[in-house]
Amino acid sequence: MEITWNDFEKVEMRVGTIIEVNDFPNARKPAFQLTIDFGSQLGIRKSSAQITKRYHKEELLNRQIIAVVNFPKKQIANFMSECLVMGAVGDQGDVVLLEPTHSIPNGWRIS
Repeated sequence: MEITWNDFEKVEMRVGTIIEVNDFPNARKPAFQLTIDFGSQLGIRKSSAQITKRYHKEELLNRQIIAVVNFPKKQIANFMSECLVMGAVGDQGDVVLLEPTHSIPNGWRIS
């Protein structure tokens, strides 16, 4: 299905830095609870991410990622997810995070 440029512009993807990572034992599928800093304009947001197949908590801390920040909040078990961390999904459900190749300010918009 094709979308228009106007459709694409509605999706607000931003760069953020993961500042906290916690296990999420109440999730149905293995996941981490992430706290992400999107800079002064957007602030701190939380996300549940099913990225445990390829990543350990320690390597996620201070990593810059890309996330969609204008979806409505979503209740996942006992946790409220406020953004969607972007990644490429393999055949086995493993996720490789999308991230900038250079360190850039949090909050920069992806276009």
